[in-house]
Amino acid sequence: MPTIWNDVDRADLVRRAWTLTPTATARWGRFSVGGMMAHLNDATRMATADLDVPGKAPAFLKWAAVRYLMIHVLPMPKSAPTAPALLARTSSADLEQEQQSFQTLFDALGRCEKLAPSHPAFGAMTRDDWGALIHKHTDHHLRQFGA
Repeated sequence: MPTIWNDVDRADLVRRAWTLTPTATARWGRFSVGGMMAHLNDATRMATADLDVPGKAPAFLKWAAVRYLMIHVLPMPKSAPTAPALLARTSSADLEQEQQSFQTLFDALGRCEKLAPSHPAFGAMTRDDWGALIHKHTDHHLRQFGA
């Protein structure tokens, strides 16, 4: 399974993010292209414990088997509920600034040792869980805009 801990997988996501243009439109959902990139950047900041995102999700998502299925097996659902903290900047985001932030954040991920101990929906997370989830979530939204 792809993971952001793999340099090639991580570089491919960055390459795809740089192919986005201001005229890119979503195949589903309501994000603008800049808003989607802001969402990805804030989700990455959440994973690295640089952005506090309060949890408010159904308790069953924290069950180990469900968490494993959602992160490692099942496809990312379209238009899934999202924590308000991960939507806060989406309406005012500038694509080029967000792409640059994305590049910086993903370059730093290769050296990242400190991760959030838990996810607001899935609870306790391992390094492997975070690596798979960040990749899956990023790939999902890049595909949303055809990248």
